[in-house]
Amino acid sequence: MTRKDLACVHEPFGDAFYYGYIEKFGIAIFSNRDRPERMSVRYEDDEETRRASGFGDSTYATIFDRIEREGSEGKRVFIKDIIHYLLPPDAKPPQIAPSLMLKRRGIGTKTNGIVNGNGHSRENSTNSLKEPRPFPYGTRSEPGNPTVIPGEMLKQFHFTFLIRDPHYSIPSYYRCTIPPLDEVTGFFRFYPSEAGYDEVRRVFDYLVTTGTVGPYFAGLSQNGAVKAVNSMNGATDGPSAIPDICVIDADDLLDNPKEMIEAYCQAVGMDYNPDMLHWEDDDNQRRAKEAFEKWRGFHEDAIDSTELRARTHKKAKKTEDEFDREWTQKYGLKGANIIRQSVDENMDTYRYLKQFALQVTPKHHGYDPHDD
Repeated sequence: MTRKDLACVHEPFGDAFYYGYIEKFGIAIFSNRDRPERMSVRYEDDEETRRASGFGDSTYATIFDRIEREGSEGKRVFIKDIIHYLLPPDAKPPQIAPSLMLKRRGIGTKTNGIVNGNGHSRENSTNSLKEPRPFPYGTRSEPGNPTVIPGEMLKQFHFTFLIRDPHYSIPSYYRCTIPPLDEVTGFFRFYPSEAGYDEVRRVFDYLVTTGTVGPYFAGLSQNGAVKAVNSMNGATDGPSAIPDICVIDADDLLDNPKEMIEAYCQAVGMDYNPDMLHWEDDDNQRRAKEAFEKWRGFHEDAIDSTELRARTHKKAKKTEDEFDREWTQKYGLKGANIIRQSVDENMDTYRYLKQFALQVTPKHHGYDPHDD
């Protein structure tokens, strides 16, 4: 968000995933484009919250509309989002979102009954009564595609992945679903499906298998030149016009922020600027607070920060027993057991994705008296 040459959109797809609703009383007429498409059970019986969110009319098509508007001034659009917003929870069979099952017109025109956000023609219109969570949609699926987004639309994006050790991400998320923070976040229950690791892996594998990313891995040599450090699918020579596989581990980012951000910029085709690591000025602070307002309680550390700087000490290694004792002390035995189960369920996926993580040459950053 420090870059004025980018249009940044913060977690837009959660609007459709969580909030879409139909009026409770009377008969309403909806096109496929306007019908709610929420897949999460989190607000299933809480129409008031869905309505009050201000995003109750969101569908996957309206979100693509917004993304298109954000890029209408010629800026490249950067979207940070959570991949499980694009997949049915609990590995249920995917079906293409109804609002995207439209005849295509405009950008990326194709004649297979799919549309991106600027399409106009509709295959179907329906009269609808108040109904529970709309998923399953009753639409078709695409072979191999684990998401509710047509594969042709997914190819419009340059995917990169940020991963984190579940020993840290799971308790961090769990904390947001219990008192006192749950009153701020509005998340009053921990759903293991929202950990998202399985969804990341399935989307990652789909994108690699279909050639949407890869086969080369993004990499950075000591002199800063981009290189393919490995490949998948048997590719052995030459660069590819397809985006490299780019996975960043959060610990690597925190240990070497300058090198990782510089390598990331090179991987996605942007010029690196050291000013990206600082956002203490009033304008950047205002923009961040506005962007993060939608998901209160989840991003306070980021909102209150002013820069990204290297940790002076690498994270201490802990045994599994030490993690269990720490979680029990913080969250009680019941909470610790919930966290442990979720961590164990997701470690294999984390390790799988970790093998693709972008590697950089660490540099000594010296002592920072302000390090916390």
